[in-house]
Amino acid sequence: MQFRTIGLMLLGALALPASGTAQTTPAQPAITRTVVAATKLATVTDVPLYFKAMSVTLQPDAMSAISAADGILYQMSGTTQVALDGGAKRLNPGEGVFIARGKIAALRAGANGPSTFLHFLLAAAADLDRPAEAAPAAVTELYRSANPIPDLKPGSYDLNLTRVIFPAGMPSNPPHHRSGAALYFIVSGTGANTVDGKTEARGPGSLIYEPYALVHQWGNPGNEPLIFLAFNINPEGMAAVLPSSPAKN
Repeated sequence: MQFRTIGLMLLGALALPASGTAQTTPAQPAITRTVVAATKLATVTDVPLYFKAMSVTLQPDAMSAISAADGILYQMSGTTQVALDGGAKRLNPGEGVFIARGKIAALRAGANGPSTFLHFLLAAAADLDRPAEAAPAAVTELYRSANPIPDLKPGSYDLNLTRVIFPAGMPSNPPHHRSGAALYFIVSGTGANTVDGKTEARGPGSLIYEPYALVHQWGNPGNEPLIFLAFNINPEGMAAVLPSSPAKN
């Protein structure tokens, strides 16, 4: 009986590695996309359009106003009360709001500290040099496209600001091309951006312009999440990015 018991124990021990080997490998964490703010534009071909991005800071309790081209605010730190069209919304970090061309929005920073937000604009040439935020807002221009956004077609377009998170260690996604155009802003982490077979590291504060049909890839080789914002314009009903055909790889 003793030999039989020992034999059964040995068999059980030998079976353990095989059982472990059969376990399912955990799935790779997924990329997450969150639309922060969005609208639909009836047309984008009346005048040539450009991207512009600014960083804006209001001191505690300071008030300002916005009157600009179509744009989206994204709160980075602090809070901002935005009064628009008879309503009011408080922006906390990570939240945003769309403000249409010709609308006037009143802004007020929270009392507990300075408010810093990004302002992304889709603007005609005549609006590029026009101040968007009134004093005492401190405004720093981060980017403006040198040329009009190419290849915009007749018809309605989606305009949105999307926050994208690549988990740590995420391999580069397959090559794909843009259906409209986008301006990226890296919030945190460092991404691997591949264009035309050349990969560059893109760290916090980087701005990357992606015009129509650009074939590109993004990955995150780092050990912390990569978080970036994509200010997108694309034909209504179409994905912002489309798989690349073999001919464009």
